[in-house]
Amino acid sequence: MSVLNGIKLLIDISLPLKDPVPIFSLVLFIILLAPIILRKFRIPSIIGLILAGMFIGDHGFKIIEKGSIDLFGKAGLLYIMFLAGLELDMTEFRKNRNRSMVFGAFTFFIPLILGYFVCTYLLHFNFMATLLVSSMFATHTLVAYPLASRLGITKNEAVTVAVGGTIITDTAVLVILAVITGAAAGNLNTDFWIRLSVSLIVFASIILWIFPMIGRWFFKKIKDDKTSHFIFVLALVFLAAFLAELAGVEGIIGAFLAGLALNQLIPHTSPLMNRIQFTGNALFIPFFLISVGMLVDLRVLLKGPEALLVAGSLTVMAIASKWLAAYFTQISFKYTPVQRNVIFGLSSAHAAATIAVILIGFNMGIIDEGVLNGTVVLILVTCLVSSFVTESAGRKLAIVEAERKPTAEDTQERILIPISGADRIEAMLDFAVMLKDPDSATPIYPLAVVQDDEEAKEKIPLTNRIMEKAVEHAAATESNVQVVTRIDLNVSDGIARAAKELMITDVILGRTDKTSTTDRLFGSIFGTTLDNVLHSVWETVYVCDFNYPLNATRKLVLVMPKNAEYEIGFSHYLQKIILLSKQVGARLLICCHHKTQAVIEAKLLQTKQSVDVIFKQFDEIEELLILSREITGNDLIVVISARKGTISYKPYFEGMSARLNKHFHDNNVILLYPEQTEIDYVEAGLQPEDLTLAPIQEQLANLNKLSKAVRRIFKGNKDSE
Repeated sequence: MSVLNGIKLLIDISLPLKDPVPIFSLVLFIILLAPIILRKFRIPSIIGLILAGMFIGDHGFKIIEKGSIDLFGKAGLLYIMFLAGLELDMTEFRKNRNRSMVFGAFTFFIPLILGYFVCTYLLHFNFMATLLVSSMFATHTLVAYPLASRLGITKNEAVTVAVGGTIITDTAVLVILAVITGAAAGNLNTDFWIRLSVSLIVFASIILWIFPMIGRWFFKKIKDDKTSHFIFVLALVFLAAFLAELAGVEGIIGAFLAGLALNQLIPHTSPLMNRIQFTGNALFIPFFLISVGMLVDLRVLLKGPEALLVAGSLTVMAIASKWLAAYFTQISFKYTPVQRNVIFGLSSAHAAATIAVILIGFNMGIIDEGVLNGTVVLILVTCLVSSFVTESAGRKLAIVEAERKPTAEDTQERILIPISGADRIEAMLDFAVMLKDPDSATPIYPLAVVQDDEEAKEKIPLTNRIMEKAVEHAAATESNVQVVTRIDLNVSDGIARAAKELMITDVILGRTDKTSTTDRLFGSIFGTTLDNVLHSVWETVYVCDFNYPLNATRKLVLVMPKNAEYEIGFSHYLQKIILLSKQVGARLLICCHHKTQAVIEAKLLQTKQSVDVIFKQFDEIEELLILSREITGNDLIVVISARKGTISYKPYFEGMSARLNKHFHDNNVILLYPEQTEIDYVEAGLQPEDLTLAPIQEQLANLNKLSKAVRRIFKGNKDSE
């Protein structure tokens, strides 16, 4: 009986499909197979999904009923705009906001002006239809943005300018659309303008001011529930889109602003960012591209010469005007032809906002069916052009970017994380991923040291389970991890030997126990004091006390003692702190001596680092507690300490961890010890100013001591060679 019912069910299935189960199954297979098949013909995967939508839609073989995937299609469009805002380098975006405004003006006014002449004198439209169609030329959709993201060029200035210009021109077009609809309905009066202006101001204030406050509070309170983090972000995105529609503009504006608002709360190397990108690229964005293809009806080209004229004119006008906008942007800012083509590729696709403008005009009787059909053809052609141009130019730009990066010798960093307990693994690994140069191929090394005693055999299985958790968490960030296990007489010796064997450059230590002031930042599980490790490990050491996730950081406060610029590891840790500030999306406040400030500014200028940094005069490390008035609970404090006998060492560093624990117990705190050589030229306790302030006899004595120390250094280096 069940077999007969199954056969009957198969017979009753008719096209188009209405049951969500076969619809969803079919779309998933299209998402899986279309890119794989077209990749063999070197056709971008985006085009494959659009073509697939053409075949299965109402204008193709009518396999899927119109409107069946509209929900996922709309979500995909919002997701594209959200990712565009989320992946922006906010420092670069702020630095290039004027350039984005210039490109936004070009890509808005050039299509609008040229469209006016074409629609008026070639197609003979009336004024309202001309204004509507011309504004449609000005809008564009970042259909090819996933290609740029996959090629790793989203931080390039050309992409940043294109994304910023997109939101400017789309906002302007959607405001014009609101004006057109108001005029058509006879509501274009003073109340209309007041209502529109106030609603836009309130909407933008909620997204850009309240959303970050809510997000920072949520991430601090809900620390370990990764699923809740993802759902929370999605909820804010769709809430922002809804608020945008309430304000009288399209939801894509709200989604983009939500990306900007959450940009600083979601580090680009975090597991949450990985989940957001994976879900969008695997599900939502492909659904949107298929839904775009379902709008295309090639049969309109067979309706006579008038249809061909309208479709051809609209398409040529749309592509030419966007190319001119990219060209004038290139001339204005002296971009390369490759950067111009990337800007053109990203800004040439007309899809979501375009069809929204035209459908509203069609439903209100402003334009006829011919313009609607011509716009559908325009969508297909511009999406194809956008995909091909972005794919080609993006590859060339990625090669240029790769050639500018440091050589492999400059990026061979190795980070060691001695693991002391299961409760701090995730925080320490997240910190290591943020510190790690994204171009470095070396893995992160979690280290487990088991003390060699009669209980060693019992401890090893427990240690292995802890390390499995480290590997599992690292997999969520797609980070390369190599677990290291050592059996040694004590933990500090195990760390020192591992650092030498693996040629470690950075060691990250974390506290696990608050039972004593001495072990507050380091953790008693190591069975030793921090001094023992610092005397045997001469690389850069970070001693971390994390009370909440780093992505909730509002400001990174770097406190540097006098003469810090003379330390051997100065350049290395400065580069790491700058990278960390970018990853957590926090402004960098550097408290240092004016001589140190000059050196840092010179290095930033030399390396062309774009970082949002401000300086504060800070002469003596003893003034540390005075800074507490400028530090809030969401600030990350990084204090540069020093090993005894080094240039920047001060007796005040003794007991520094206890002071930080007492006065900044609610903050995330890092105590950083710069890299040193085992034999230091100031082992006698000399300071650079001693050679100028001391009497002549003392200067000669100091110079004699200094020369002896230097000779020992050269002798040690020669013996090692």
